[in-house]
Amino acid sequence: QLQLVESGGGLVQPGGSLRLSCTASGSTLDNYAIGWFRRAPGKEREGVSCISRRGGTTNYVDSVKGRFTISRDNAKNTVYLQLNSLKPEDTAVYYCAQVKCYSDYLEFTGSWGQGTQVTVSS
Repeated sequence: QLQLVESGGGLVQPGGSLRLSCTASGSTLDNYAIGWFRRAPGKEREGVSCISRRGGTTNYVDSVKGRFTISRDNAKNTVYLQLNSLKPEDTAVYYCAQVKCYSDYLEFTGSWGQGTQVTVSS
């Protein structure tokens, strides 16, 4: 059974960068499309980005396009989310999960881990 663990969050100033990692165990990652989600304080969880099994398809929510980049290294069983030009409104707990990933939407199909906190503040 696929298990995913998020890491890489932290406190960063506006305009800064972070790289989040989603590391898999229990199964081979290249069998799965993976998505990143986030839940900001007082808001519902939203899909941020996803990547297909071999990386040929990605998509991003409009609010992060041009700032966030998703990638994967199946040899390392890891999916990354590079966060650049961070804004205070990016503050949230970020989660990765198994998804169905299409060019214009993603569908959650897995289970939730503990997430990693990203705080953007001066």
